[in-house]
Amino acid sequence: MPSTWSGLATLQGLFSRQLVRKISKADSLLAKALLCVQLCLLCTVSFAQESITYDVQGVEDAKLRNNIRLHLSGLDVEKALLTDPYWQDEVAEAVATAVQPYGFYNSETKVRIQEGDKVTVTVSLNTPLTINKVTREIIGAGREDKAFRERFNSLKLKEGDVLNQTIYESFKSSMFNYALSNGYFDYFWQATRLDLVRDEKQANVLLIAQSGPQYKFGELKFVGDDKAKAIIKRLKPFKTGDAYSSSVLGDFNRRLNQSGYFNRVIARPVVSDAEGLLVPIEVSLQHRPTDAFNVSVGAATDTGPRVRLGWERPWVNDKGHSVSSDIFISEPEQSVTADYRIPMKNITRDYASIEAGYQFIEYANTSFESETLSLSAHRYTQQDGSPWQHDYSVTYLRETYDQGDLDTNTTSLVLPGYSLTYRDKDDELNIGNGTYVQVLAQYGKEGFGSDIDYAKTAVEGMLIRTFANKHRITLRGEIGAIKTNSFDDVPASLRFYAGGDQSVRGFSYRDLSPKADVINPETGELDLESIGGKYLVTSSIEYAYSIADNWRIAAFVDAGKAANDISDSLAYGIGPGVHWLSPIGAVRVYLARGLSKQENDWRIHIILGPEL
Repeated sequence: MPSTWSGLATLQGLFSRQLVRKISKADSLLAKALLCVQLCLLCTVSFAQESITYDVQGVEDAKLRNNIRLHLSGLDVEKALLTDPYWQDEVAEAVATAVQPYGFYNSETKVRIQEGDKVTVTVSLNTPLTINKVTREIIGAGREDKAFRERFNSLKLKEGDVLNQTIYESFKSSMFNYALSNGYFDYFWQATRLDLVRDEKQANVLLIAQSGPQYKFGELKFVGDDKAKAIIKRLKPFKTGDAYSSSVLGDFNRRLNQSGYFNRVIARPVVSDAEGLLVPIEVSLQHRPTDAFNVSVGAATDTGPRVRLGWERPWVNDKGHSVSSDIFISEPEQSVTADYRIPMKNITRDYASIEAGYQFIEYANTSFESETLSLSAHRYTQQDGSPWQHDYSVTYLRETYDQGDLDTNTTSLVLPGYSLTYRDKDDELNIGNGTYVQVLAQYGKEGFGSDIDYAKTAVEGMLIRTFANKHRITLRGEIGAIKTNSFDDVPASLRFYAGGDQSVRGFSYRDLSPKADVINPETGELDLESIGGKYLVTSSIEYAYSIADNWRIAAFVDAGKAANDISDSLAYGIGPGVHWLSPIGAVRVYLARGLSKQENDWRIHIILGPEL
């Protein structure tokens, strides 16, 4: 720093500590003028000051050392002035202020100026104050509340511990919040004191809490349309008279927002309207529109572009019944489904459903056609916080299918069934970690609404894991079997097929299965076409590596078959791929080589949409 600034800085120090003190009261006008000069000098020097780097020595605890640096950074001092005892005392005072909350009330500090902008501050913490006695007392209803007492007695400062005022202050704040969260709305600290006996290097803690009474949950009060009154009462996780708890109220808000009935809803206590100890819970809500519509699009090599049109009426009546419908359109498949849902005990996870559907399938360049009518009743159950969903069902299915020169069949089945599904993922669109497992079983008996005996079991699953934000592993598999007294009469939609984007890549959709000679509708010649099998097994492993924020490169190996003989050989698919994490979901493109006894060819697979 130029010597001019050093001189000004020295002059400023003289003005601040000596010159002004010698001016008599009679010279007040002169004093004011000198003070103005001093202020000008201060401004000038401050403008020229450079930042100082403090090297703190003698303190091993990182938290304590950082607190010292924080306090030193608040000193408005120029390096040249640190040779002055006055400013060295200021540094020592800043260090003392920083370490005292941690029990060190007898610290000593030495300042040493080095070349450049660094200043070494050597701190001797000396013996800290320790806790000599902790006195605690609860007055009021909290005294009889076991959870309240345990929380009050959880202060981490014990006799013999080094005094830590941050723990002390944090406990006071957290105890106050705990009391309010558990219905002690009249809580206050009747006495809190931290007595420091520096000569004996001890500290005494006094905490006396006035808990007041514990308030209870009162009745619900509705703001706005109350047609949801019955539904909201069923979602309520507490009864009138239960001890108030903010966590229980938070669970209530979560249930309300997950119910699907409201655009906006919030439940809050109104303590000012309490009657006795009963606190009313005000529910402010805004219902969803009478009708809701949505459109979703996707694409895959197997089916080409696909569109799904959805309609939902969330309120059919005040009991929360809802109805929805979907129209699915792709080149090979068109379907219409309708679902009438009846909420049960847990509205969002526990409900009955009546579903009806019509589906028509016709695959290009094949003779396969299928027309299906179905009606089913489902009972879905899922425990709070559990990713497992149970589905008990009864399905009536009538399917007419035509496969070239094979006989046109119409089969009717009544199928009681059960499925168990586990689904957990960290994102709806671009999944980094996810798990999916589904177990399915269906059974039909000839003479009991079914034309044939039929039993089907299947298990499928997928595991996605990402490591170090770059390495992504996907494992996928499926296994299934059908047992029947007349496989020829099993509807084509219930048989097993393999091959395609979500099965064994390198093969076209449903290409891997038993085949039969059928007439190709375009050429008029006989072709081998898939007719479905009794057994299914597929597996896949894929590795992807992130090369940019929204791009991954991948490599995979698939294997699988659908067959009537479990000993038939597997087909394989291998190849590279690339993933683009678009704003509407992952777009996955693969170049796959299919390997089997019947076919060895390359195929491109393009998939848009979530994997789970």
